[in-house]
Amino acid sequence: MKSAKFIPAILISAVAITGTSVLAAGPKDREPVSFQELDANGDGQLTQEEMEAHRAQRFSKADADGDGKLSVEEMQAAAQQKANERVTKMFEKHDANKDGFLSEDELPKPRRAGKMFDRIDADNSGTISEQEYSDAKERMGRKHRKHGKADSDDS
Repeated sequence: MKSAKFIPAILISAVAITGTSVLAAGPKDREPVSFQELDANGDGQLTQEEMEAHRAQRFSKADADGDGKLSVEEMQAAAQQKANERVTKMFEKHDANKDGFLSEDELPKPRRAGKMFDRIDADNSGTISEQEYSDAKERMGRKHRKHGKADSDDS
């Protein structure tokens, strides 16, 4: 009985930890820019200048006051706009009965929750011990720190 409540709690925690890592990573959660968006002159080839122009355009769009610098407020506003667009798309895609609400059965199901549980359950016992949970958190932390360090080295 105790494990019947523990297992869903672990799964939710694992999905939350992974989801937070994905969101913190940034670019992975963005919709990829299409080749056509980057190919400003439409010649079927991307130049460094086109790539830089696209980046500058994104910066200018976020720089609401046009001062050439991004404030916390401007970055938050840009992030909020992206979040609003994602939520709108999610409702368009998942609100099956079009009532303006997402019920639990309309929410997207975690794609890899079972696989994640299996990875955490290192001894294949069908349950996750405190040690296995701790080990998994440590592995995720190392992976997150490794990616964070790599990102900061690019500056």
